[in-house]
Amino acid sequence: MTRHRLATARRIVVKVGSSSLTTREGGLDPDRLDALVSVLAERRLAPSEVVLVSSGAIAAGLAPLGLTRRPRDLATQQAAASVGQVLLAAAYVSSFARHGLQAGQVLLTADDVVRRSHYTNARRTLDKLLSMGVVPVVNENDTVATHEIKFGDNDRLAALVAHLVQADALVLLSDVDALYDGPPSLNGTSRVPLVRGRADLDGLVIGKTGAAGVGLGGMVTKVEAAQIATSAGIPTLLTSADRAGDGLAGQDIGTWFTAQAPRRPASRLLWLAHAARAEGRLVLDDGAVAAVVDRRMSLLPAGVTAVEGAFTAGDPVDLTDPRGRVVARGLVNFDATELPALLGRSTRELARELGSGYEREVVHRDDLVLVAASAAKR
Repeated sequence: MTRHRLATARRIVVKVGSSSLTTREGGLDPDRLDALVSVLAERRLAPSEVVLVSSGAIAAGLAPLGLTRRPRDLATQQAAASVGQVLLAAAYVSSFARHGLQAGQVLLTADDVVRRSHYTNARRTLDKLLSMGVVPVVNENDTVATHEIKFGDNDRLAALVAHLVQADALVLLSDVDALYDGPPSLNGTSRVPLVRGRADLDGLVIGKTGAAGVGLGGMVTKVEAAQIATSAGIPTLLTSADRAGDGLAGQDIGTWFTAQAPRRPASRLLWLAHAARAEGRLVLDDGAVAAVVDRRMSLLPAGVTAVEGAFTAGDPVDLTDPRGRVVARGLVNFDATELPALLGRSTRELARELGSGYEREVVHRDDLVLVAASAAKR
């Protein structure tokens, strides 16, 4: 899909950041929210199916709680999210209603788009809402999230939601109108209109924080989200909220990331490759590295030489070669406390000594992805 075809895309996921919806002091900016809803409502009535992934719950709760800045401690973040989420949902319902549209709230965490049962339920709910003409407003469930509260200010979640609903395109809206080849405030910097792959990003200085200072995201998380989406075959437009209408119309604004993959991977593998937080490391010998990387085989206890970190069965872990370079990431089948006694031993030997429950892989090949060196350093 080219950016011009965005104007006729059937199903679109749009993500908007906190800084585009709130004041610098905290609290919702009703005029900015209404302006965005007007653009999305027009597109929904075109008709297209629109899923809105909206940040802003924590930021919206700052002013009502008398907070002057985003809190650093988790408990206060969650309290702000609890207050702000109610205000944010009410504002969207009211604003979409003025266009004759119904909005519905969907609160997710990363688990809801990667764990099989959660994934199925989330997809079913979103598909049903869209079939009924509802505009789903998705937000991260910040009131109960822990690590997820730092997931990327909903940017990565938006990319995963785009994959979840099989969107034709993802649109990331912020307070910056495009990706630039340097700080946008400096003279001589230029807009990057097109990104065809990682090579087009080489040498760019990408900012880490939003201008308004109320969100956790920045250009880094938006570029990462675009890479997640495009690796799943979903083209992505990055632009500012005030240019949303032009962007959705297919005009030459913002930065367009072209889709990279002809086939869409399983959601949990997409998450593992781009968004998972590794809870530990397994060091592999050279033979195991060759088996995992070259022959795409499962990782067995015999090929593991060391265990690092504290993790439980089902957690993501990085797999490294003997020199410490991350070569893959996978969902481990054993707790960190169990593994040391199994290292270097065959599954047949372990089953004979410890029982049939130990005749299994440390990481099954279906729960494993190779990791590029650049991604592993993220």
